[in-house]
Amino acid sequence: THPAVMCSFAPTGCADLNTKRSRKCFVTFKTVKYCLITVELLSNKLLVSCQIYKVKSNKELWAFLFNDFLLLTHAAKQFTSSGPDKLFSSRNNVQLKMYKPPVLLNEVLVKLPDPSSDEPIFHISHIDRVYILKTENINERTAWVQKIKAASEEFIETEQKKRDKAYQAVRSVKTSGIGRLLVTVLEVTELKAAKPNGKSNPYCEVTMGAQVFTSRTLNDTLNPKWNFNCQFHIRDLYQDVLCITILEKDQFSPDDFLGRTEIPVATIKKELENKGAVTRRYLLHEVPTGEVFLRFDFHLYSNK
Repeated sequence: THPAVMCSFAPTGCADLNTKRSRKCFVTFKTVKYCLITVELLSNKLLVSCQIYKVKSNKELWAFLFNDFLLLTHAAKQFTSSGPDKLFSSRNNVQLKMYKPPVLLNEVLVKLPDPSSDEPIFHISHIDRVYILKTENINERTAWVQKIKAASEEFIETEQKKRDKAYQAVRSVKTSGIGRLLVTVLEVTELKAAKPNGKSNPYCEVTMGAQVFTSRTLNDTLNPKWNFNCQFHIRDLYQDVLCITILEKDQFSPDDFLGRTEIPVATIKKELENKGAVTRRYLLHEVPTGEVFLRFDFHLYSNK
C-alpha cells in the first residue's frame, strides 16, 4: 500500500520512480492508496506518460503507464500546456490529482474501436468500467496501445510466476509435512503358517495414510528378517497412524492376511522423546500368533 507519493519524472521515455534527473518537475498525487501486487518482483518504473482526452467530454487527462498499473490524472489547477515539453518543464510545479483509482494491468483490456478509423480513439476496459479515450494523433494512439498491451502481458506473466512460486512453496510444505518418521521393520517372529508345508512366503506392507511402502517377499519362513527401511512425512502429529501389515504372497489367489499392528504417531513421539532411535516389539493383531520388531527414528522440523 502506497501513501501519498512525490514522484520525479523525466520529460520523456522510461524512468525509475526513484531516479533523479538533472531536468525534472515534481508532480504530487494526493493521497494515492492502492495495492501493488508485484512490488516484490518488479522495480516500479514509469514506462510512458501521455496527454489524452475523454471522447465525450473532451476532458484533458494525463495518463502515466507504469510496468504494473495505469494512472489517470487531471490538473488540480489551470495551466497552459501544448505538449509534454510544456508540462514537464523545470519551470513548472504542476499538481495533479487522481482522476480514477489506479488500474492494475492484470485487469485491463485495450482495444481499438475500428482499426481502419482515422480517429485516434481507443478503449480501456477495466472490470465493469470502460474508458473511451483519444490521443493527439494516430501514431501516438498506436504507440500508447502497444505499450499498454506489452506492459499488461509482462505483468500477467510476472504474476503467474509469483503464483507458481507460491504453489511450489505450498506443495513443498505439503510434501515435507511437519516432520519425518524413519521406520525399520527388523523382523517378525512366530508367524502363522499359510502353506501346506507349515511355512509362509511373507512380505510386509507399511502405511501411513496414502504413503505406502512394501518389503520384498521371503520364501518358506515363519521368522522373516527384513531390515526394511521406509521414511514417512508426518502431516498431523495427533491424527497420523502407522500401520504394519504382514501378508502371504500367493501367485494364484488373493494374498493371505498374517497379522497387523497400528501405532499412533503421537505414541511413537512420546516413547522417543529425547531418546534418539529406539527399537520396540509389537504383537500382531487379528491372528493367533506373531510379533514384529520395529526401530523408530523420529524428527519434528523446528520451524513447524
